[in-house]
Amino acid sequence: MIQYWNYLCEYKNLKKNILNSVDKIFQGGTLLLGNELKKFEKNFCKFNKSKYGLGVSSGTDALFIALKCLNIGKNDEVITVSNTAIPTVAAIINTGASVKFADIGKDYLIDANKISTLINKKTKAIIPVHLFGQTCDMDKISNIAKKYKLKVIEDCAQSTGAMYKGKKAGILGDIGCHSFYPTKILGAYGDGGFLTTNNKKLYEKMHRFRFYGIDTLGTNKKWKNKYYSIEHGTNSRLDEIQSSILNLKLKNINFFIKRRRSIAKKYYNGLKNLNIELPLVNKNNFHVFHIFEVAHKKRNKIIKKMKQKNINLSIHYPYPIHKMSGYKKFVKKNSNHLYETEKKSKMIFSLPIYPKMTETDVNYVIQAVKHIVSTNKK
Repeated sequence: MIQYWNYLCEYKNLKKNILNSVDKIFQGGTLLLGNELKKFEKNFCKFNKSKYGLGVSSGTDALFIALKCLNIGKNDEVITVSNTAIPTVAAIINTGASVKFADIGKDYLIDANKISTLINKKTKAIIPVHLFGQTCDMDKISNIAKKYKLKVIEDCAQSTGAMYKGKKAGILGDIGCHSFYPTKILGAYGDGGFLTTNNKKLYEKMHRFRFYGIDTLGTNKKWKNKYYSIEHGTNSRLDEIQSSILNLKLKNINFFIKRRRSIAKKYYNGLKNLNIELPLVNKNNFHVFHIFEVAHKKRNKIIKKMKQKNINLSIHYPYPIHKMSGYKKFVKKNSNHLYETEKKSKMIFSLPIYPKMTETDVNYVIQAVKHIVSTNKK
């Protein structure tokens, strides 16, 4: 069976180094906020070209912390998309703020031309979700944010390493929020997240917030490294074990991205003459293909037949957030302003793509898709 995602083949290659690294941590006695985290924070910032960065417990926490440290909360509104993972919206609601959904374009990303009509006195921020591995139209979004004095928080969960006009995702707005969930471009063997910014004051505030508001940087001489909360905070720390694993995997991230782009190229070439919608890569974008999303009206039938051929596919995402009972109250009943989002959710599905996927498996997926789609034209 060809899985949609498989980490075991990668683990076999890294097993010895990972186990040695983890054993050193256990022997050393520091499990949180130690040298492995400091090393990873430095290494990831170097990779991402960001001045400042800090590890947190998850991508969801990264979004929550970013919002809180930008003073977003009750009676505020944040604009994002409904075509995203639940955590994007959950983080907004957890601050006490409300969400406004903008529709998407043909690239599945936020349609920047649909943002301005949603802005009112309560609007405080925009969260562009760099979905599937490429960035949103950040020039337009930044101009809108500047015009209306809004903050921009990038959801980079699926776009680590992606670039817009040569700049890495995560340094294009006020704060970048990254996820190291196992399936991601840079995946931990558990949960993990990261915040990037070029703003020193924001970095210092987020650094305190992740650890109960305690100052471990020494920005406040009186309370440096003392168990004293300068301001309200939370508990969200990327542990030493995951930091050590991420340090090892970060060395290979350029290979991971190169391999994903190579598989994507094969999919494009193999499926280009087929009656199936392939991913649109925008101008000025360096796409890292966290997900290779395609679309077809007979999606469910194709997925079923692919499974019969021992190929597991996935859907990102089968239900727009505003259609879920937990969040439907944020959209007026019978509203049609999310037409493209709803249309695409009924057609999209994802082909297997991960660095250790073999050429044999890639070719088998291509041939299977070609056979199934070509015999189901009507």
